[in-house]
Amino acid sequence: MGGFNSIVKLFMPKDRVFYSLFEDVAANLVEMGKVLVELVETKDPVIRKDKVVLIERLEHKNDDLTHRIFVELGQNFITPFDREDIHYLASTLDDVADYIHGSAKRIDMYKVVEINDSVRKLADLINQGVAELAKAIPELRNMNNMRAITDACVKINSLENHADDIYDRAIADLFEQESNAVELIKMREIYQALEIATDKCEDSANVIETIIIKYA
Repeated sequence: MGGFNSIVKLFMPKDRVFYSLFEDVAANLVEMGKVLVELVETKDPVIRKDKVVLIERLEHKNDDLTHRIFVELGQNFITPFDREDIHYLASTLDDVADYIHGSAKRIDMYKVVEINDSVRKLADLINQGVAELAKAIPELRNMNNMRAITDACVKINSLENHADDIYDRAIADLFEQESNAVELIKMREIYQALEIATDKCEDSANVIETIIIKYA
């Protein structure tokens, strides 16, 4: 019986594993986005520290999932879509996680006490962006609901444009109002990490659009 099960397993569509892994990554990013918003909304240093630790743990989980995608890519001859697209989608999603983690880590390391509206707005846009990715990615399984995928990608593009505007205004205000060079550098790095996270959401959406153009 064990031998028969092994044979059955051998002929199962191994390419299906990629869908599950990408969905796990998307769900993990959603959790990271929610925790980031909770982090910037609280003034309690203890709670904030806990949120930073949780984001770091989730980022490590994302690394593990990304590694599993790359391992499957190396072992499977059959893939649901182009190997290059699988690699690029996994990489861009991993970048989103890295920059969410990087943002949280900088807020912690730089001992930011008062979190301003620009940081909160950027965190919210990241949270919205990963939520849209989580809507689009499960639809790649069968591509029956193309409208859901394209709507999510369009929304992510809009969110990234909004993030650019907030970032530009925040940097302009920073140079106008902050006279302490060290504090200026710290805040600029935080803004940059947050804004790049939205860029990476858009990069992921662009890969998804490429995939549906090829296979829809």
